[in-house]
Amino acid sequence: MTKRKAASDNTAIEASAGDATSPDVSIMDACIAHAKEVKATQLELIKSKGYDFAPEFKDMTIQLYLLGVMWRFAESMGGADDARELAFAALGELFLQERMPKQKVTKRIDFLRKMSKIEEDHNALAVAIGYESEPGDNSLAELFDHYVDDTQVSGAFWRLYDRGRKIMLYGGLFIAFFVIWFVTLFMPGNSTIAILAAGLISAALFVIPVFLIGIFIYRTKIKKAKQAS
Repeated sequence: MTKRKAASDNTAIEASAGDATSPDVSIMDACIAHAKEVKATQLELIKSKGYDFAPEFKDMTIQLYLLGVMWRFAESMGGADDARELAFAALGELFLQERMPKQKVTKRIDFLRKMSKIEEDHNALAVAIGYESEPGDNSLAELFDHYVDDTQVSGAFWRLYDRGRKIMLYGGLFIAFFVIWFVTLFMPGNSTIAILAAGLISAALFVIPVFLIGIFIYRTKIKKAKQAS
């Protein structure tokens, strides 16, 4: 009888603990389901807009927008001590459901936490618009419209940067290997360190000018964008 009573008491304690934690868990699940629905609806609405943004910027903006959406939804559900923190937890769980590695999720949430605030502790525009959004509205399009003329987050600018990075990487490696091959084959007698040094110096002589040209193009584009605005 004593063992049965103890087991019964333990079951009661576990059930009580489950009841104590279930409100926030159920709210978080509801937040995730709501965010998925909002995301699907909003992405469908902006499909015809043809926005061309850098992938990282687009992902970050949508994620901050969903943070605002879940924040307000958690508040409307009640039972959460800190709806904003619950929204961050829900966002992290959403990332896990989307197969993002757990370690990367932690880093991503830390990054979004920093980006969710701007000067004077105000919420970022994406968070604010997400928080104020209504079902079926064009709030995500309204958000992206703020950045259409921003050269720094444009897809074209990102592709230019990506191409420049690949040119520096592959071009530098090609030059280094070519010089090492040439020196080894046609200038025998050099030490291994001297050959490697020749390859590295040749690669640097290629990479540095390409990098400087990239910086010049970047500054030119940014300057033109500022003059246009």
